[in-house]
Amino acid sequence: MDAVQTLADSFDESSWGFLLNVITVLMMYGPFYLANTGAMLFGKWIPEKFDFDSLVIDGGKTLGDGYRILGDGKSWNGFFGGALFSGFLTMVTHHWWGGRSQPSSRPFIDPILWATPDNWFWFGNDWGAAFVMGFTLGAACMAGDTIGSFFKRRKGHKREGSESSQAPLLDTMTFALAIFAASFILFDGQVITQPGLTNEILALLVLTPVIHRATNIIGYRLGLKSVPY
Repeated sequence: MDAVQTLADSFDESSWGFLLNVITVLMMYGPFYLANTGAMLFGKWIPEKFDFDSLVIDGGKTLGDGYRILGDGKSWNGFFGGALFSGFLTMVTHHWWGGRSQPSSRPFIDPILWATPDNWFWFGNDWGAAFVMGFTLGAACMAGDTIGSFFKRRKGHKREGSESSQAPLLDTMTFALAIFAASFILFDGQVITQPGLTNEILALLVLTPVIHRATNIIGYRLGLKSVPY
């Protein structure tokens, strides 16, 4: 049996195989989720390290409700830096896990495993395809995160300078939903949108707030964030 079909069939396994598939989905989508980490690097750490101001998306403007449109935490360098970070991380995962197409390869499955030169995101070669997929879904993550910030501001949650606030669902679900929506719209037929992984993707969606909080705590302890959320 073809290796691709063998892997596809393995996603339908039950019992503990479901947990393995959830971890597999997390590993494949990890580079896109980590766009938030790239945004911290390019939006906060690098500007502070080299002493230059971030280009804030909303330009400091407020709406009629008296609150900022987005706040200081959302910058253009963070937005595109996060997308670039995801692009390069996807290239790294392709390097590490490229060609791993057997069920025993899980959870380390290359996100562009099923990509071919006929796909729209195939730019030059497989490395270009990996970067474009990562950049696109990293940008989707950033767009979803920006939407979440907009609604946080409308609810009166502040983000001015080092002052921030917690809103677990708006901090997580908007970027996760944006990533998955963009994946199924733009990367249909790829291993990351394999129909056999639908339930596992839903499970990852539910787990996203926990994963997001854990990565933010790490970022806080490394000095990349001013708050652990």
